[in-house]
Amino acid sequence: MHIEDIRNDFPILDQEIFGHPLVYLDNAATTQKPQCVIDAVRKYYEKDNSNIHRGVHSLSERATRDYEAARETIRHFFNVKSSREVIFTRGTTESINLVASSWGGANVSEGDEILISHMEHHSNIVPWQMLCERTGAKLKVIPMHESGELDMVAYADLLSTRTKLVGIVHMSNALGTINPIKSMIEQAHAVGAKVLVDGAQAAAHIATDIQALDVDFYATSAHKMYGPTGVGVLIAKEELLEAMPPYQGGGDMILMVTFEKTQYNALPHKFEAGTPNIAGVIGFGAALRYIESIGFASIVKREKELLIYATQQAETFTGLRQIGTAKDKACVLSFVLDTVHPHDLGTILDREGVAIRAGHHCAMPVMQFYQVPATARASFSIYNTEQEVDALFAALGKARQMFA
Repeated sequence: MHIEDIRNDFPILDQEIFGHPLVYLDNAATTQKPQCVIDAVRKYYEKDNSNIHRGVHSLSERATRDYEAARETIRHFFNVKSSREVIFTRGTTESINLVASSWGGANVSEGDEILISHMEHHSNIVPWQMLCERTGAKLKVIPMHESGELDMVAYADLLSTRTKLVGIVHMSNALGTINPIKSMIEQAHAVGAKVLVDGAQAAAHIATDIQALDVDFYATSAHKMYGPTGVGVLIAKEELLEAMPPYQGGGDMILMVTFEKTQYNALPHKFEAGTPNIAGVIGFGAALRYIESIGFASIVKREKELLIYATQQAETFTGLRQIGTAKDKACVLSFVLDTVHPHDLGTILDREGVAIRAGHHCAMPVMQFYQVPATARASFSIYNTEQEVDALFAALGKARQMFA
């Protein structure tokens, strides 16, 4: 993998911000898009724009072919047993809400327990709080250590026959921590609980084998995998999906409708009401093929090198406190800098052409744990370089001087 060849695939990187070359280090929020993804979306709108599944003309047939081909690409990418288990959604957030509403509404009742971790994104907290409010179930939280690692002893103690579902993030967006999800899934299944894994942050960085994990529900988003915004996927075991009621009603999720009764469509269409983000799905497929063309071995090696390089600089940078120092972590450097609020830091760095994220990262309980209002977060991807890490710390040095 040659870094210049990779960078040339991403047209947005070839620009200046306030007279400086763009250094894009906000990949945990969204990744940039390679030309092949842009081309796939553009081709759909220029050549094939039509609704899918119901049309018999050539444009509809071509659009349907490419849409369903993307589903098959996802099935292969994540090693899913069947394409019937691949449900397109608007993203990870909708995927989790779908499970909480449909599966949760049918299976969770008063006295049951939902177990999540202290490092979850709000998308894997709020839907379960809402479910608990509706049903009288109880939400319990797996604590974490100062390092940003989960307390696995506490996890084992929290599990019981009352646990209906464990919702766990694969990789923390705020800390970079990679959780031991295979072991956690096995422990949850041992007490009869189902498991939902939030893979939004991990899916572009870590190879994920759905069948090997034996995960019940898995959610991720295209836009953090070099794909378009507004599209994602829920992968779930077929027997669970068959038993779950539809999440939304409308077109394409039906076989027959009368005013007396509606017969629902077969999987996966049962959960895909209305006209979907066709262009987004096609772009999603192109993004996954792009990742496959590079390979996870190269991706993991490259991103690990960048994280080590950045961490070494962070450890010797006066006044910088790292937030999240787990032994097993990936491509996220979260920190606070003495005397400089993260929001000020983000603005100052932008003037130097360096794009980072500043705020609570939709993980307010993490901020509360570390007793900080917000953090600055630099997050790396395959197109980043050591020179860009140097630019980050040069800009941090300027910010520190300004507030000295």
